[in-house]
Order: sequence, then structure tokens, then C-alpha cells
Amino acid sequence: MAASVREKQTAALKRMLNFNAPPLKNTTAEPVWKLLIYDRFGQDIISPLLSVKELRDMGITLHLLLHSDRDPIPDVPAIYFVMPTEENIDRICQDLRNQLYESYFLNFISAISRSKLEDIASAALAANAVNLVTKVFDQYLNFITLEDDMFILCNQNKEHISYHAINKPDIMDTDMDGIMDTIVDSLFCFFVTLGAVPIIRCPRGNAAEMVAVKLDKKLRENLRDARNSLFTGDTMGTGQFSFQRPLFVLADRNLDLATPLHHTWTYQALIHDVLDFHLNRVSVEESQGSEASPAGARPKKKNKKSYDLTAADKFWQKHKGSPFPEVAEAVQEELDTYRAQEDEVKRLKSIMGLEGEDDGAISMLSDNTAKLTSAVSSLPELLEKKRLIDLHTNVATAVLDHIKSRKLDVYFEYEEKLMSKSTLDKSLLDIISDPDAGTAEDKMRLFLIYYITSQQPPSEADLEQYKRALVDAGCDLSPLNYIKQWKAFTKMAATPANYGSSGVKPMGLFSRVMNTGSQFVMEGVKNLVLKQHETDDYRYFDPKMLRGKYQNLVDYTKARQGKRVLYGCSELFNAAQFMKQLSQLGQK
Repeated sequence: MAASVREKQTAALKRMLNFNAPPLKNTTAEPVWKLLIYDRFGQDIISPLLSVKELRDMGITLHLLLHSDRDPIPDVPAIYFVMPTEENIDRICQDLRNQLYESYFLNFISAISRSKLEDIASAALAANAVNLVTKVFDQYLNFITLEDDMFILCNQNKEHISYHAINKPDIMDTDMDGIMDTIVDSLFCFFVTLGAVPIIRCPRGNAAEMVAVKLDKKLRENLRDARNSLFTGDTMGTGQFSFQRPLFVLADRNLDLATPLHHTWTYQALIHDVLDFHLNRVSVEESQGSEASPAGARPKKKNKKSYDLTAADKFWQKHKGSPFPEVAEAVQEELDTYRAQEDEVKRLKSIMGLEGEDDGAISMLSDNTAKLTSAVSSLPELLEKKRLIDLHTNVATAVLDHIKSRKLDVYFEYEEKLMSKSTLDKSLLDIISDPDAGTAEDKMRLFLIYYITSQQPPSEADLEQYKRALVDAGCDLSPLNYIKQWKAFTKMAATPANYGSSGVKPMGLFSRVMNTGSQFVMEGVKNLVLKQHETDDYRYFDPKMLRGKYQNLVDYTKARQGKRVLYGCSELFNAAQFMKQLSQLGQK
């Protein structure tokens, strides 16, 4: 199987951190010590792919933000990884004038323009530092890989290319052009990293078509310049260029507004929906125990604990796409298995005289414990297992708290029925009016899904009744104002949206929930498989011709051995963030 986009982008970063030379494999030689200077864009690209330990193994002694106060370290080379912005170029020129480092390896995330390159050359000349600027590279890495086969275009300034930015009524043509150029630049970088020229398909008459036309043009121009083309075997490095062409399907978010509002039921999607989950790092508020604060004292501030959910975490890789009840059972099973081994951990600790030490200190052990080889090899493995169990216990408990307090199972089940046009067993008004079922935002999301997926919009009288109930529940009606305009504009009422069933049996998902301490066992939904949406009448682009939702896609691909589906989006938002954008659009 060809390398995943995560492997390809990681390999490109490792090459860059080795002064743009392929890293030597299986070498015992000490790496060259160096500094990494990045901007926020560079930080966002590197952090989901390389840990601090991996950076250190590659000789990175310090990693610093470009616009921070940095002291001179004149005997060490510095590798820069930044966007070619005016502000960044000015700061690099300032670094050259101040002669901060021994030598400068300048790597630009996107291609730098000739005029900006000349600015750097002038500054280097004025500072008598021309010989210190060792290399200047365009890296074409302007996208963020979050999974083996999933990427987003950006995290910094993402509001500039958001759904709101593209769909606001007063957008100027020049602004829209700028947004499209930003999106195309990132997609171009993605295909350069992938080492493949795609065949492009897109629906007609929306932003997706605008992106497709511009991307097709940019790819054609690069292929036409045979000497400097980024898609030839020589420049791609051996084995990276593939003659198998990917099919790139571009879609506009307006094709499907219900899915981002939908309450979900799989582990990763729930974490993204209800917790603070950002570039593969989740933050959870730690419970402070049950003791009450003394009278008159300020309530204790909740501590936030962050966890990285990485490719190395086997439990995460296995269960991130599983229905939540299965995850809860799996956490419990892991915990039971670990407890059976806990006595072994205590025994190993006592052999090594480490009863009082914390787990972190123990995992640092190395040479001085050689005489206890068997104990040493077992202990770090067990401690890592315990760390992951604790992580998923805490994260899954936090998710479960949201599910129970907001009755998210009720929402998930009801929305599934709305989207699959199944028979409803209770009235929508009852759920909206139930003070114990969900937050105001949950109720609004449910109603918007009903409004979007209904073939006939509700009568004015019914709509007024719903609106009163929503206002009584504390809802902001701005998102509904926008969705009404959107539905009228797209004439969705005449063409029912093709929302398929996910095969959910209408049973109580929380028929049995026991939650004692860290134990949770759930019975309910199993095997939720969501159907794909289909669209016809797509334009076809082939730049080589001389002259056309993430978990669902993962499941779809698994069922078709040998096919690989990569999923990317200009912006990865959860329902709350999307609701905020709809609200802003509805107020205009």
C-alpha cells in the first residue's frame, strides 16, 4: 500500500530538519545539534506529527516561535519553518542583522515570491551575512495532517476561509478571490506532498467549482514548466511519484448542512462535539473531589488536563470510530486486565526499590538498572498501559457526563430518524420543551436538522409555535433565520435531501447505564453504519490533459480493500462553532 499522507508529510518534515537531506537510517552517529524557529502556522503543522522527543532525537535542542524574544546562540545553526508573510520576512531580516545564529536554513511553508526573496537577499547583504544564509527552500507543506488519511487546510486565521466568510451576503469579489487562492495554495501543497496530479470532479455553480478551476490552472502551469515541475520523478525523490492518479472530489458545505449539526455516537466524533478537541489534543476539566469549599470561600477553580490522542495509542486507533457504548466496555476490559497485572507492577517496583517513586521518574530509568533487565522491560510497558487506561477513563467519563446530563442519546436517535425519514415515536415539540433534555444549543441543532431535512417546511402557524418553544428554552433564533434564507435560495423544498438511514434500531440506547467510580458498562446501539450521499452532474478537470464525512469514509474504505480515501476540509469545526457562524449569518 502506498504511504499515507501523514507518513509523506512526516518524511518531508524530517528531511527538512536534517538540513533538507534524507535522514540516515540506523545510524549511531550523534545528530547535528540545531534550533528550530517556527511561526504559529509551522507549529500547527509539526505538532500533530512530531513529538518533542522525536524533535530531540533529530538534534533539535530548542524550538522557538519566530516572534518571541530570542537570545543570540552564535555557534548553532537555525532551521526556520515559516509562512512567507511580510511580517515574518521582516523578522528574519532582523535576525540576520542581529547575527543571532551560526547559519540560517530558511524553509517556507508555501512558495515565497521573488520580491520577498530579494528583500531577504538585501538584508543579508547589508548585514554582511550572505554566507550565513545556507539554504532557502519552498517546502509546499501548507496543510495540517491529523490522521493517516485526513487533513485540514489551516488552523491559524481559519476564520478567513470559514463557511461564514464564503457565504456572507456582503462579500466583495476581490475577497472571494483571495479566499479561493488561499484554499488552492493549500490544496496544491497537499498534492505536491502526495506526489500525484489528481483528476478533479466538482458540482457546478458554487465555491467548489471556483476552487476546482483555480486548482486545475495552477497544476497545469506547474506541469507546463517541465524544468521546474514539482511533479516529476527527479524532484519528488525516488518512489514518491506514482503513476496511479487520485480522483479528487470537491464539495461545497452547502450540499449538506445537516451533518455538521448532527449529534453523533462514535468516540472521536463525540469528543470533538462535546469536549475541547483541537489538533489531536483534548482538554478535560478534572473533577475536584466531592469536598465542599468552606463557607464564604471562592469555589475551587477546575483544573484542565490535556491529553494527546496519537497514532501510537493503540486503544485510540482501534476504538476512535466505535460507538460509545462499545468504547466504555473496552475501557472497562482494559482496566480489569491491568488490575490483574497491578500486583506484578508492585512486585517489580519493590524489587527495584521504587515504591515511593512516581511513574514518570520510573519510565526514565535506563542503564543503571541493567541488572534487572526483565523487570525494566516489563515495567515501562505496564506503566504506559496504565497511562493510556487513565487517559481514556478520564476522557470517556467526561464524554459520558455530557451524554447523561444532556440526554444526547435521545437527540442522536431522534435526528437519525429525521434524516432517514423514519417514523417518529415522540413529538419534536416535546423534546424542545423538556427542560431536562439538552442545552438550548442542542434543541436548536435538532430543530435545524428537522427544518433542513423536511421535504415541506412547517406551516407559518406551526413554525411560530416551534419558535416560541425555542425562545422559551433560551435559544437564539439567528441560525434559523439564515437556514430559512438558505433553504429558500437552494429550493431544497422541491428537491428532498438524500439523507440515508444509519441502520439504528429505535431502542433505548441507555437502557442500562451503570457508572460507579471509573466503571461504566453500557448496552445499546451496536454497529452504526452511516450511508453516503450521492450527487450527479459533476464537472471534470484533468490538469494533465492537453486540450473534470470522515468516519463514514473510513468505514466505506475498509469495506473496499485496496481503495484509499483521503478526506480533507478547509475548516474542521464542531457543531457549536458552526452554529456560531450560522448565527452571525442570520443576524445580517
